[in-house]
Amino acid sequence: MLRNLRKPLPRRPALVAVALAALVALTLPAGAASPDNADTTLDQALAAFVARKDGPPGIAVVVQRDTSPVLHQAGTSVLGRDSPFQLTDHTRVASVAKAYSGATALAEVSAGKLALDSTIGGTLGSVLTDLPATWDGITLTQLLQHTSGLVDFSTSKEFHAALTANLLVPQPPAQLVSYVFADPLLFTPGSKYHYSNTDNIVVGLMVQAATGESYESELAAKVTTPLGLTGTTLPTGIEIDEPYIHGYDITDHANPEDVSMLFAAGWTWASGGVVATPGDANAFVRGYVGGQLFDAATRKAQLSFRAGSSEPPGPGTNAAGLAVFRYQTKCGTFYGHTGNTPGYTQFVASSKDGTRSAAVSVNAQITPNLNKKAFPALRRIFELAVCAAAA
Repeated sequence: MLRNLRKPLPRRPALVAVALAALVALTLPAGAASPDNADTTLDQALAAFVARKDGPPGIAVVVQRDTSPVLHQAGTSVLGRDSPFQLTDHTRVASVAKAYSGATALAEVSAGKLALDSTIGGTLGSVLTDLPATWDGITLTQLLQHTSGLVDFSTSKEFHAALTANLLVPQPPAQLVSYVFADPLLFTPGSKYHYSNTDNIVVGLMVQAATGESYESELAAKVTTPLGLTGTTLPTGIEIDEPYIHGYDITDHANPEDVSMLFAAGWTWASGGVVATPGDANAFVRGYVGGQLFDAATRKAQLSFRAGSSEPPGPGTNAAGLAVFRYQTKCGTFYGHTGNTPGYTQFVASSKDGTRSAAVSVNAQITPNLNKKAFPALRRIFELAVCAAAA
């Protein structure tokens, strides 16, 4: 999932507890690189990144600027093997899952099952019986734009204790948000931006309450099936379909630890539990940003931005919409999401019309606080990826 970490990862099981505490159309500037030059520059940057002493075992970048995605990759998806990344390898998309829960919720808005001004109290009052009164008036819009003021459940000491006591058996989503019921709101809802994993757990619960169906089934019905995403799932446990990209803790660079199945996906659920392939992640962001999943009025609301950065930051100048971020780069404006969790860092972005896109998958957690020297190189790769898409 997840939030940017504030200190180096410890070894398991405490590793997870700390980690979870984590529109304009595309325009090309004059003198933009040719496709061949952009691809070459990207390939060189990928090779240099995995060759760093503090670099990951491998990295894959999907670039699509016409009808077919092209995979650029360096390093290996599994240490100890000659295992190049593939479009069909499965990986944990971390907080990019927030874009999937946003897509589902906005599709429900378009279908009339939810409204942008639907409130937590009005939708979940009969489901979450201990719901704090201060949560009642928080709207779906505020949740999707991270302006709710809700404290991040993954920062709770009680949550950490529950997680580390049983990494492989997650608690129900309603229990996850209950860890911050007693905490006061950080600010008046709608007044400020604060990235919180609690927001998207509540969004998933609202989808369930509004439809009478599980969030997983609605994710399939409203997002993965319409977009033909056959390699995308939301598991409850540690399972991940073969073949998969192994994720590594590289705190000790001489001895990376495989953390691919360290904790159950249900511990992050709608906020970070999705498993997808690089090919599917690329197809998702094209359809999501390109307007295939909901009506024009809902899309217009989604693409209303305020100051706010994804975690980790995406390329260029970041701004926050509804479950999507705007990235204004030297090669044009793109829209998407980033994510990080133990073993993985992810980035997806598309032009507004969905015709040019990029998806980056790294098999190590690389963030500004964990990797002060390596992250700037990765953020440059994020920009090189969208520049290749724009070329």
